[in-house]
Amino acid sequence: MKNVAIIIPCRNEKKYIEQCVLSVLNSNYPLELINIYICDGKSDDGTVEIIKELEKKHNQVHLLVNEKTTTPFALNIGIKSDNSEVKIILGAHAEIDPNFIKENVIVLQENESVGCSGGVIKNIYENKTSEIIGIAMSSSFGVGNAHFRTGNKDGFVDTVAFGAYKNEIFEKVGYFDEELARNQDDEFNFRLIKNGYKIYLSKKIKSSYYVRASFKKLFKQYYQYGYWKVYVNKKHRTITTLRQLIPSFFIASLFAGIVLSFVHWLFTFLLIVEITMYLSGCLFFAIKKTKKLDQVMPVILTFFILHTGYGLGYLLGAIEFIVFRGNPAKKNQQLTR
Repeated sequence: MKNVAIIIPCRNEKKYIEQCVLSVLNSNYPLELINIYICDGKSDDGTVEIIKELEKKHNQVHLLVNEKTTTPFALNIGIKSDNSEVKIILGAHAEIDPNFIKENVIVLQENESVGCSGGVIKNIYENKTSEIIGIAMSSSFGVGNAHFRTGNKDGFVDTVAFGAYKNEIFEKVGYFDEELARNQDDEFNFRLIKNGYKIYLSKKIKSSYYVRASFKKLFKQYYQYGYWKVYVNKKHRTITTLRQLIPSFFIASLFAGIVLSFVHWLFTFLLIVEITMYLSGCLFFAIKKTKKLDQVMPVILTFFILHTGYGLGYLLGAIEFIVFRGNPAKKNQQLTR
């Protein structure tokens, strides 16, 4: 058995934080081996008061103040506050399965080359909109080979959500990049693999996550994912994964097709073919994911939001960071929850 530290970045999570913490405390892993560090980014909605009450009742709970409020600062504060052999990153909107900690520890113990483990996420829906978003995000057509969302495999992957890390990793790889408002976990996992470690996803490792319930916020979230991915690429001077290019190519081809359609009718024809093929793919995968006819069109809309949000963000990031060699705009550093 290993000592385990759970790191929870948190800001204005009054509605979710208690259930998140209780899911950890109610797990089947020995409580004497667990410490929970909630790194709060100056919440002003009553979240801190809830955490303080949990701290009074449970010796395992510790409140830490994240003065700079962003996620990577919160992660690093929690990681550096504890010497446990395993560090697990958990979202405040998440709840873990009773076996979550134990199964992570087993994976990390069984393979010396594995530096990070993770599992699959089950969606929790708060309304019809969040259900539609969750359906689209559980499809490989919507999110590519993000296996922690689609649950398609056990095995080695390039990233996971709510990763469990061997403590030695941080000494060799470093900490989360505090310049990144988004993609800090993907960027860290890229460095982890670059340093010779592996990431393993097990379907035995289960958690649940409250899906956001706003199409507007979903678009902004994926816009930021695309935007910050370019910044990560620039820092590492490489394309970290090929799948990240597909949405931006799609959006660029649409823009090009629209402009060139004024030049020659052939480009109009090619544009119509591309749009028809895309919508056909949307329809096929929407029907595959839901048998409810009234959900098919909203799922198709969600696919479009995911792809256009990420693609536009990536293209703008490429212009700002690569063409004009600029720095991230402040408006794209604000989180969307």
